[in-house]
Amino acid sequence: MSALEAARKLAPQIRASADEIDRQRELPRALFEAIADAGLFHVAVPRAIGGGEIDLPTYVQVIEEIGKADASTAWVVNQGAIYATYAARMPRAAAKKIWIDPPRAVVANTPAATGKAVVVPGGYRVTAERQGFSTGCRHATWVAAHAQVIDNGKVRSEPDGTPELRYLLVPAGEAEVLDTWHTRGMRGTGTHHFSVHDVFVPEERTVRSATAPLLEDGPLYKIPRTLCFASGDAAVALGMARTCLETFTELAGSKTPRAMPNLLREQSMVQVSVGQCEAWLRSGRAFLMEAVREIWESATRNAVTLEQRANLRIATTHGIRLAAQIIDTVYNAAGATAAYDGNLIQRHFQDIHVITQHLQGRLAHYELAGRYWLGLPIDQARL
Repeated sequence: MSALEAARKLAPQIRASADEIDRQRELPRALFEAIADAGLFHVAVPRAIGGGEIDLPTYVQVIEEIGKADASTAWVVNQGAIYATYAARMPRAAAKKIWIDPPRAVVANTPAATGKAVVVPGGYRVTAERQGFSTGCRHATWVAAHAQVIDNGKVRSEPDGTPELRYLLVPAGEAEVLDTWHTRGMRGTGTHHFSVHDVFVPEERTVRSATAPLLEDGPLYKIPRTLCFASGDAAVALGMARTCLETFTELAGSKTPRAMPNLLREQSMVQVSVGQCEAWLRSGRAFLMEAVREIWESATRNAVTLEQRANLRIATTHGIRLAAQIIDTVYNAAGATAAYDGNLIQRHFQDIHVITQHLQGRLAHYELAGRYWLGLPIDQARL
């Protein structure tokens, strides 16, 4: 079964679990296991060690299908799947021991390198307090502590003089998960903090987070990881927007607002809003898929350009922002019905306004892309 078929097959179970996901603030164990058993956390792992090594256009569709069913679930899958592309920067035997050999293996990561990894014989002793935004960490096999390397009492440097930063993969049982993910939206992602206290990590279970060279030559690994994450995040948002719009269409055919003579769907303002939302959704999705296909085609030729990276950066940001615009419009048109807990439009309204706060949805990306197209200096690492 293909990854896309698996996502579609799992969608009813995901949708039926949405209330429980939100209430528990994490994926129910049975759902996590079903997703893991379908191979969706390993779709981006190199084929050489037993992974799916999926193409990026198909990957975006997979995440979109899951996003239509539940945004938190799609976010968890995207975070686990794309982080696993680090397997392409580790020796095959070591990567296999991390992602393939343990049953249902998933690595939960953290963005900021706030930890310290002290060099010792055979590896490192790592201490990392309150490492944040670790999506899905309660179901993880490993947590990836992010740390500066300390060698003989000093920060070890890269050739360019910047500090050497490493991910050090710690068995989940040797880390402390801190219950910090208390939010209104995207509650089911379980994006808690974790701490690691003086744990030994062998060299083979570490990887330089920014400068590790590629050891696999598949095209997926030639696209910047941040843009792969962003592509999935935009797919989550657009998938959710599609379901939100469909939910509103059903409501509009049955609800007559108070003090109004006709059904919602018979009001001209609602008709205009639905037309605009459909245009925004189709155009945002088309732009995302076009940008994804273009960069993928170039990656297969080992010729990804800065232009394509800028294009995908703005397509992903714009997709997230358009999804928010659609959901806001639907929320406003639905009236008091959408204000209640348990209403799908209410949940999507909360979820999308957490996604827009994420790095991948930053409005500053419009400035970044604008500077690029105006020929001004830019921080290429953000592309």
